Amino acid sequence: MKHTAARTRRAVIRATTHPHAGPDRAPRRPAHDSRGSRIIGRANRAAIRLSTRLQEGLEEATRRPDRGDISTTTVIIWVAAVTGAVLIAGTIAVVIAKYNGKLNGL
Repeated sequence: MKHTAARTRRAVIRATTHPHAGPDRAPRRPAHDSRGSRIIGRANRAAIRLSTRLQEGLEEATRRPDRGDISTTTVIIWVAAVTGAVLIAGTIAVVIAKYNGKLNGL
């Protein structure tokens, strides 16, 4: 077999590609493209976004300290409304359970 320039180039290309990359696949990039590195990169970006959002929220809270406060009256009204709705639904359920046999004949 003759040692041609093309054969030498192929040997050099094979030696420089990643060992898991086949001849029909492009060579893999260095270790910075590994799965662990991508996960670490995502975690870093998430931490930066979270800290930035938290810092913006703290700045907003110092600028407007009354923002987002719920009054006691509003809480009392909501609790009363939910309690009333639960009592009404419970009463209806009890009445239907009690008279279920008599309602079947209608």
